Amino acid sequence: QVQLVESGGGLVQAGGSLRLSCAASESISNVFLMAWYRQPPGKQRELVATIDNGISTNYADSVKGRFTISKDKAKNALYLQMNNLKPVDTAVYYCYLKRGQWTAGYWGQGTQVTVSS
Repeated sequence: QVQLVESGGGLVQAGGSLRLSCAASESISNVFLMAWYRQPPGKQRELVATIDNGISTNYADSVKGRFTISKDKAKNALYLQMNNLKPVDTAVYYCYLKRGQWTAGYWGQGTQVTVSS
């Protein structure tokens, strides 16, 4: 069972920045995929960004050019740098890890990001 703990959320004004972190309880050196999801108030959870075992990344169109996903294998950590934040980015942000292509994924408990206008 992998434990994922997010941190770095908070309240920020529109145009500001936040950096989310996700600490994994085991090595992420060979995991198939890690990702950030978010769930806005009253809406379904949605994919924000993914990063594979190498350095390949993908982003939702709504965050391209503003958010950057990265990881530090030495620290077993996943990050999400969020710049030029907008009120529509307000959501609970979740870290996600998938060990293998055909294995179940693991979720963190989430961290709240609130962007005021």
